[in-house]
Amino acid sequence: MAADLHCHTKISDGSVGIEEIIVMAKRKGLSAISITDHDSTAGATRAVIIGKRQQVKVIHGVEFSAYDKQRGKKMHLLCYDCETPDRLEGLCRRIGESRRKAAMLMVRKVLRYYPIAPEMIVKCATGSTNIFKQHIMHALMDAGYADSIYGELYDKLFSPQGGSALVKPEYPDFRQVLELIHSSGGIAVLAHPTLYGNEDALEELISLGLDGIEVWHPVHTESDVVRLSAFAAQNDLLMTGGSDFHGMYGYKPHPLGSTTTPDEHLQALMSYKERRKK
Repeated sequence: MAADLHCHTKISDGSVGIEEIIVMAKRKGLSAISITDHDSTAGATRAVIIGKRQQVKVIHGVEFSAYDKQRGKKMHLLCYDCETPDRLEGLCRRIGESRRKAAMLMVRKVLRYYPIAPEMIVKCATGSTNIFKQHIMHALMDAGYADSIYGELYDKLFSPQGGSALVKPEYPDFRQVLELIHSSGGIAVLAHPTLYGNEDALEELISLGLDGIEVWHPVHTESDVVRLSAFAAQNDLLMTGGSDFHGMYGYKPHPLGSTTTPDEHLQALMSYKERRKK
C-alpha cells in the first residue's frame, strides 16, 4: 500500500473537488492521501469526514508558500497533521491577501490584451480561495484564445522570465512559516527541494527543526531520489512523496497516485510525534 501526500483541489489551484479526489484515491487503492491546498486549511475537516465515509485515511495537510530572501528563492513547506489549525489562520489570511492583490493586477493586465468578461475568470475560480493563473488561462481557453492551460500563451503572459501579465505575490520568510507550522503542532516537510533549488537551504532548515523532505515528486529524477533519500537518512528526516496532483490544471499530466510515499515511510510519518515523545 502507498499514500499520495501531495494533492490540490478546487480550493486552491486544482480542478477537482475534495470528494472526487477521495473517491479516486479509493478506486486506485491508495491507503492514504493528504490534501495540501496552497495556503489554506479550508475543507480539511470535510475531507477527513469524507475520507472516513470512503474508508480512505486523510491526513490534514497544507502547502505553504514562503520566500528565502537570503538566497533569493521561493520555497514551499508542507504542513502535515497540525493539531491547532486556528494557529495557521493568520498566516493563511496574510498569504491569501497577497495572492489576491497580485491576482487582481494580473486580471487587469490580461483584460487589456484580451476582451473577455471578468465574470468568466471568476466563474473558473468558483470554489477556490483565490484566483490563480490557471483560472485566468481556463477563461482564455473558454474564450478561444488558447487550447491548453500551459503553452505559448501561458508563457507569454506568466513566464517568470518577463511574462507580460505576471505579478508575483509577496510571501513570508520561510523561517516564520516553519515556526508557525510547529506552533500549530504540525510536521514541517520541505516540498520538492529541486523545483526551486532549495537544497542549499537544507542545513539551515534542519537547524530550525525541519522534520522531513519530500523525496518522491514528479520533477525528481532517479538520481534526485537517491541523493535526497541518502541525505534524509543521514539527518534522521522523514521522507514523503506525492503526485502534486492538480487535475487538468497540472503543468504536465500527473494522475493521482502516480507518485507516492512508500508504506514504511507513511508509517514513520504517522508515528513521528509519538516517537519524538520518547
